[in-house]
Amino acid sequence: MRYRTPLLFLTVLIIATSGLVYELLAGTVASYVLGDSVTQFSTTIGAYLFAMGIGAYLSRFVGAEVGQRFVEVELATALVGGLSAPFLFLAFARAESFSILLYGTILTIGTLVGLEIPLMMRILREKLDFADLVAKVLTFDYVGALFGSVLFALVLVPKLGLNQTSILFGLLNCGVALLSTWLLADLITARVRLRLRVIGLLLGALLSVAFFQAEALTTFTEQSLYPDPIVFARQSHYQRLVVTQSRHTTQLFLNGNLQFSSADEYRYHEALVHPAFAALPAGAAPSRVLILGGGDGLALREILRYPGIEEITLVDLDAEVTRMGATLPALRRLNGGSLEDPRLQIVNDDAMVWIDEQALEPYDVIIIDFPDPNNFSLGKLYSRRFYRILQEAMDTETIVAVQSTSPLYARRSFWCIVRTMREAGLHTQPYHAFVPSFGEWGYVLARTVPLDSPERLAAIEGLRYLDDATLRSLFVFSADMQELEVETNRLDDQRLVRYYEREWAVWN
Repeated sequence: MRYRTPLLFLTVLIIATSGLVYELLAGTVASYVLGDSVTQFSTTIGAYLFAMGIGAYLSRFVGAEVGQRFVEVELATALVGGLSAPFLFLAFARAESFSILLYGTILTIGTLVGLEIPLMMRILREKLDFADLVAKVLTFDYVGALFGSVLFALVLVPKLGLNQTSILFGLLNCGVALLSTWLLADLITARVRLRLRVIGLLLGALLSVAFFQAEALTTFTEQSLYPDPIVFARQSHYQRLVVTQSRHTTQLFLNGNLQFSSADEYRYHEALVHPAFAALPAGAAPSRVLILGGGDGLALREILRYPGIEEITLVDLDAEVTRMGATLPALRRLNGGSLEDPRLQIVNDDAMVWIDEQALEPYDVIIIDFPDPNNFSLGKLYSRRFYRILQEAMDTETIVAVQSTSPLYARRSFWCIVRTMREAGLHTQPYHAFVPSFGEWGYVLARTVPLDSPERLAAIEGLRYLDDATLRSLFVFSADMQELEVETNRLDDQRLVRYYEREWAVWN
């Protein structure tokens, strides 16, 4: 066949791309359901590469039937790799030994992927000399890995989600297997070719049905992770968004982590916003407010209680979050349609980059409502560098309020945030509030000059949790939440993320 060798190199490109995607899928699923993305990706990649080494070693035991074995490996990879993501989601929800199933799946796929390239090199060795063979095969292998990594982050996960991506690459492996029964016809007997083609077509049909039913499959597997019915689920470029709803409550989850429950979110958001306004200098009339994070519009709802507000800028990385907050009926009822206020400007950008690149006039109040620092991408937003950059948007009267995880369950993490802000040159007043969905929750007020803890709320209506007496109590810490000696969270050494992982692992 004239085009046999180029097509075989194309299969190298496909199997290299799919192999890298399966590796990324396993790490993403593990970090999604187990948290601690650094540990999950490190152990997943290590186990996967180890298994590829096992596969490469086992290839030496494949005898004369190398063409047949290659097709069989591709079919096995299509089945196990293609269904890996839905299988792991379902296993997490229903199986007790998820880690065993996770690493068993990783080792199986890695071993199969490790067999592919050595077998293909043996097939091609009759067409090329050794130096040319190694150079070309490894070039296609590495280029395929690049394709896989770029496509995974920029296209596949945002557009298809994890389950459809997994199944799609199973279909690609199945296509390689079927194509190979023609390309390698001289290496496989007619009877075996027929059997492999029948198996390939049946497997392709199974995966095709699974691909087009992936949304239902995703809903089924994902619903097993949540106690209440899912009313909204979407994969953005950055995270998985899930909203659940029962008769009495609405809850938002980002990558499986609870962000709020409608049963008590008012406690969290009142405690986040109103102490900052209460801490403004006497007679101050705040008109310009900056919100970092908070794309659900709930902190914004509280800010809009103040009649003198003229301009609000909300910076949230994920456009899907702000779009969801503005359009999803369940969230619009909670935020009162705050994201449609004409005084609001929404910016979908990285907060740290945005502040650093803007020539900003000082804001009167800055509310920071980032997710907890459970990975390095978020940890940078709690770093000394970030708090120094933040001061470009402040003057001596600007008040900042930062959500800062739990001073009870993650005590070192909380005080690490406080110390980091102080080392960045900010004066702080830490405080906390009880939010039943989370327990004791921590916040920090900050200014570039010394500030006292506020004692009296502004004269606004509609608060359900805070009054003057409660406000004063927020700044009193019991013995089990007192300050500890901790290290600063620097951009190049994110101690906070390590504190956070260790402390919350005890409770999770």
